[in-house]
Amino acid sequence: MATWFITGASRGIGAEIARAALADGHNVVVGVRDPDRVPADLKNSDTVLTVALDVTDNASISPAVDAAVDRFGTIDVLVNNAGRGLLGALEEITDDEARSLFDLNVFGLINVTRAVLPVMRKQGSGKLVHIGSHSGFEGEPGVSLYSASKFAVAGISEALSAELAPFNIQSMVVEPGVFRTDFLNASSLSVAAHRIPDYDNTPAHITLDWIDQANHAQLGDPVKGAALITEVTTSDKLPTHLYLGADTLDRLRVKYQQVQEDLAPWREKSAATGHHDTA
Repeated sequence: MATWFITGASRGIGAEIARAALADGHNVVVGVRDPDRVPADLKNSDTVLTVALDVTDNASISPAVDAAVDRFGTIDVLVNNAGRGLLGALEEITDDEARSLFDLNVFGLINVTRAVLPVMRKQGSGKLVHIGSHSGFEGEPGVSLYSASKFAVAGISEALSAELAPFNIQSMVVEPGVFRTDFLNASSLSVAAHRIPDYDNTPAHITLDWIDQANHAQLGDPVKGAALITEVTTSDKLPTHLYLGADTLDRLRVKYQQVQEDLAPWREKSAATGHHDTA
């Protein structure tokens, strides 16, 4: 029995990961902004602890971590799931909108991880699971700032894999495609308040128009996705990246192809920039 600490666990993939971990016999700490919104099956019990946690509020993080340790004695798995999306062409997005997104998706993840790591280092083990996105390896029109935040998550997770290896702490970023959750609802997805008509009928706004059709009709099954995340997390060795969903695998193939196409015509000249002239 391990203890899982999951942020943003009141709904969506976070709630499904909590259910899957419970089904596997683990203790689960459900971190949520509003404990009143926790589903009935995830309310406090012998194996579940609900903690009030707003990852953008540093003052709420340490008490939540302390409550988890007081209750279960340890935190073995941290799942950084809390996050949201932001749509709009980069030119349309204000500084306040961009910073608010990064406060949640990036700095919230950093601060929760920072609070949990002393617990894991002391016990000499732990696993970090960061919920990223396929937009974290491929920038896409209309979600430039969201992609940037998830690129950051991937980079942080990769670095942590190396930094924390001496302490027997592993780090993995999960990069899912689109799953049938509430992520495309207004509660999880913001749209830039300022819309520039010049972008109509261009890729950035085509993404905006796609949302209404796609909401709750996405390809991915969140129950199956959570089950796989849980299975992988309970294995002995975490992969650095867990690519999740058929659509993510398709986009990964496109990304590989793009890398090769970008590299081929400039490979020799790129390599030559590292050579010393002998003349």
